[in-house]
Amino acid sequence: MDIEGALAWLQSTWIATAVAENDILFPWIESVHVLAIVIVVGTISIVDLRLLGVASLDISAKRLMRDVIPYTWAAFAIAAITGSLMFSSDATHYAHNRLFQIKLVMLVLAGLNMAVFHLFGERDIERWDAPGATTPVAAKAAAAVSLMAWIAVVSLGRGTGFTMH
Repeated sequence: MDIEGALAWLQSTWIATAVAENDILFPWIESVHVLAIVIVVGTISIVDLRLLGVASLDISAKRLMRDVIPYTWAAFAIAAITGSLMFSSDATHYAHNRLFQIKLVMLVLAGLNMAVFHLFGERDIERWDAPGATTPVAAKAAAAVSLMAWIAVVSLGRGTGFTMH
């Protein structure tokens, strides 16, 4: 089965059809998706702003991440599920929407950036997370890339919604 066939199949599933044809289901799913994204971006921003030395300086970055990241992952799971449901309702059109494609690229960039930070930048966190220590340039760069990527994801998501009709 080619990609177009897979998209058509996905769009014809009972759940995709229910989301597409029900007058209130799509708006409810979209609302939950937006709320989940707000939590994802909000919690990530808290960590990023701490790494940049702009906010939450009275708490260690390690503790802040430990306290906040579980909420980020829970909200991300909800956003992924609701986003997938919305995508399935019109998969053939979403897949060809340039803004949606760029949004997915930015999501991958945000994920790779986070993975690199957690694999490498967090290694010596005990050294640079001490009181009075300066956050390394690499951690600050990861935070800046993260903020820019998530702002792009949100902007492109809104743009996708406005260009689908």
